[in-house]
Order: sequence, then structure tokens, then C-alpha cells
Amino acid sequence: MVVGASSVKTVEDEAASAGERAQTPQLSRRLGRADLRAVPETRRALRELLGQWGRPGRSDIAELLTSELVTNALVHTDREAVLTATVGPRGLRVEVRDFVARRPRLRVPIADDGTNGRGLFLVQSLADAWGVRAHGVGKAVWFELDAGAA
Repeated sequence: MVVGASSVKTVEDEAASAGERAQTPQLSRRLGRADLRAVPETRRALRELLGQWGRPGRSDIAELLTSELVTNALVHTDREAVLTATVGPRGLRVEVRDFVARRPRLRVPIADDGTNGRGLFLVQSLADAWGVRAHGVGKAVWFELDAGAA
């Protein structure tokens, strides 16, 4: 909720919002605790959702960043997570919600550190916007991609 904004909605507002949601392509998945099979399954589902979305390479970036967020949620929280990907008029928004309040740390990758610690660095480098927000019990880590950006 935006501070200072009215939270009163009319019946017409609710109907319009419901109509917009019905037309907005969306992927929603519950990811099982420590189930890393969810990573390739999520990539495949996202690929189907996006189809011919955006400029060449944008859906590949979306798949990569989604894989990073899903992997982080499953590996670093040892809990379930929920993925939501929404394609809207402004682009793609992917959000992975977990049920651990501890915020992720952005680490600058070290050359001899193998493949660990690069997930959020990739998200920061490749997404048009990203962030972390508290979400009841836990947090949501999200990113956005503009379909037309190079």
C-alpha cells in the first residue's frame, strides 16, 4: 500500500482490476522445500509463458534471473517458496516469496569462489529494476525487465 493513498475501492474498481488480471498472462508456482527440480521446471514454464515476448534475448535473461531467485530461495532458506511471474504492458515482473525474514546479501563475486555468490549480482547487473520487500512472514525478492530494452 502506498502511504497516504486511499485504500477505498469501488465495485467498478474491483471489477476493472479483476478484468485486468484476467487478461494479464501470469505464472504462479509453489516451490517445494529444497526441491531443486523446481529450477528447470520453472524455466520451462516461464519460457512457455513468454513465447515471443520482448526483444531477442530478453526471455533468456528472464529465465536466467528467475533461476537465480528460485535457487536462492530454495537453497538459502530451506523452506518452500512461491513464484509469480506477470507479463504486463510495461514488461515482465518476477517475484519469489519465501518464508524467512533474513534479507539476502548482495556479494561481489570473487574470482576463485567457484560459482557461489553470483545470483543477486547477476540480478542487479541484468534486471531493469529489482529489490527485496518484507512480506508478512518472510520476504519477496523481485526483478523487472522491460520487453523493449536492449
